[in-house]
Amino acid sequence: MLLDTNKESLCINQIVEEKEKTVNIEGDMIIPDVKPDILSSVNTSGNVCIYKKEILDGKIRIDGSININVIYLPENQDERNGIRGLTTSLDFTEIVDLEKARVGMNSKEDIQIQDIECKVLNGRKINLKVCLKIKTVVYSNENISIIKEVNNMENLQKLSSNIKINSLIGEGSTKIFAKDTINIDNIDNLVEILKTDVQITNKDMKISYNKVLAKADLDVKMLYLTEDDRIGRVNGKIPIMGFIDIPNIADENICDLNYYIKNLIVKSNSIEEHSVYIEAQIVIDCFAYETKEIDVIKDLYSPCENIVINKKTIRAMMEKEKLKDVCMVNEQVQIPEMTNNRLYDVEIIPRITTQTELGNQILYEGEIGLNFIYEGDSQLTLNTRKENIKFSFKTSINDTKMSRNIQTDIEIKDSNFIVQNGNIECKLQLEFNIDIANNTNIDIIDTVDIEEDKKQRSYSMVIYFVKKGDTLWNIAKKFKSTVEDIVRVNKIEDPNVIMEGMQLFIPKYVSKRSA
Repeated sequence: MLLDTNKESLCINQIVEEKEKTVNIEGDMIIPDVKPDILSSVNTSGNVCIYKKEILDGKIRIDGSININVIYLPENQDERNGIRGLTTSLDFTEIVDLEKARVGMNSKEDIQIQDIECKVLNGRKINLKVCLKIKTVVYSNENISIIKEVNNMENLQKLSSNIKINSLIGEGSTKIFAKDTINIDNIDNLVEILKTDVQITNKDMKISYNKVLAKADLDVKMLYLTEDDRIGRVNGKIPIMGFIDIPNIADENICDLNYYIKNLIVKSNSIEEHSVYIEAQIVIDCFAYETKEIDVIKDLYSPCENIVINKKTIRAMMEKEKLKDVCMVNEQVQIPEMTNNRLYDVEIIPRITTQTELGNQILYEGEIGLNFIYEGDSQLTLNTRKENIKFSFKTSINDTKMSRNIQTDIEIKDSNFIVQNGNIECKLQLEFNIDIANNTNIDIIDTVDIEEDKKQRSYSMVIYFVKKGDTLWNIAKKFKSTVEDIVRVNKIEDPNVIMEGMQLFIPKYVSKRSA
């Protein structure tokens, strides 16, 4: 017979699986008729957009594109500069196999370009190969009920534990169109855009009136070609702001915000001279958590009834926190052939190679990939040079013995490159955004039954000698006594300390109903 119980409902969010893989996306491009034939490529760069992601049983499908800029040297050009630009895109569909993924779960994707190769097939055709690193994390949301009380049961003995878990209180998403006009120098007459890099930076949030206000910046760096064969550079920031509705959210709650670019448009402004129009469609996913204190019943029994309990194990998130720390990197790079000190652009790609937990610290080791674009000799106006800078960084966290899941993103907060006689002093400010959650297994009681016909052993007192691993709770439950009665009869000072071989008198509990 099932007993009547009071239950508390919780939504448990947990990481069920994560995977990192490297894929190659390849395609050919025909040079437009309005462009001169290509002799060789100087630099190739790109930005990743995610059109759609779909979680299926055992896998995730990601549909997206890579917006690619190619700076190249044309054949038979009379211009002093001789640099031209191409813009194209490669669509891709990638399946990431994840055994535990199921329809209805959530995911977070981090897709980074590791390398782009541009191979000239002939004067009118090129082959593009992009190496992508895809990191995917899958989350599940499970609604569970935890038994708080058993009703109408005489002298019920409970072994409880008070714990704090992070319960999901809501989730939501919003789409934002970040668009603006970026002005270039008034003396520059734009011929074409050579290169565009976009990054989402300065991510922040605020909770107010059942809404999450998400704020960030779209950082834009651009190289362009002018009518008088000069290469210009312009930087700009476009604000990103959107509201996500999440009922019952409070200031003390913790939010995970995931940003990704869905679509990107970059074109010269046909209305305003000396400007470029930028438009990005950005999707922001939000997951909000509250810290909830619950009293978990680990075990129970009744000295006067035969109770049968069924348990199950849940995996819950605990002690979730978000940390930020800044790492300063200052290194020297030598490019002897850069004699005129003209540096146009530097692509910066930080990579974490190892992440080691050292008690209450995390040690990060990695490298920063730098791609320098600079003015060369009289024959080649643009040159490129790739260098890697090693870094090691240690940050403090709260010490815990639980199993921790640590997710880390690196944002370039500031960069400064000082050039002098082929020597480049690289000053970088890296912001480490660290998301820590302790994932632990919790045994909870799922159902409580009573067996009415089971025969009882008859005794009034038992003499028992403590064995290794015994607790007063286990002994009392075994002989249908109570911890309080055993402590009272044996005059035990500390119920948590009993010694192996110790002699105990175990009184049998007598219920009022039996009397």
